[in-house]
Amino acid sequence: MKITINDHRKIFAIKEEFNKAFPSFKIEFFERPSKAGGAHSEKKVKHDSETLGQNRSIHNKGTITIASAMTVGELQQNFRDVYELSINVFQKSGTGWKEAPENVILGES
Repeated sequence: MKITINDHRKIFAIKEEFNKAFPSFKIEFFERPSKAGGAHSEKKVKHDSETLGQNRSIHNKGTITIASAMTVGELQQNFRDVYELSINVFQKSGTGWKEAPENVILGES
């Protein structure tokens, strides 16, 4: 699957698109760093209606390809390195969600 990344995309749209392709997983976005190249916040984005541009300092655009053979760690690294977006991936666990280990393969769950 490919997800279009640009400053105008709403976070909820990306989360929905990802969840349709990988229903056993969900992603959460975190607030942007206080300065370009700085460490990301530990705070989740409060409103899914925010745009990507509101949550990053580098404003490049393009697409991110997510393959079922990717690990959670590879996905997180791609979002961070290419688009300066900090995400966590959660995996279904019973009736709730737990943080997915970085070595879990997206297509094997």
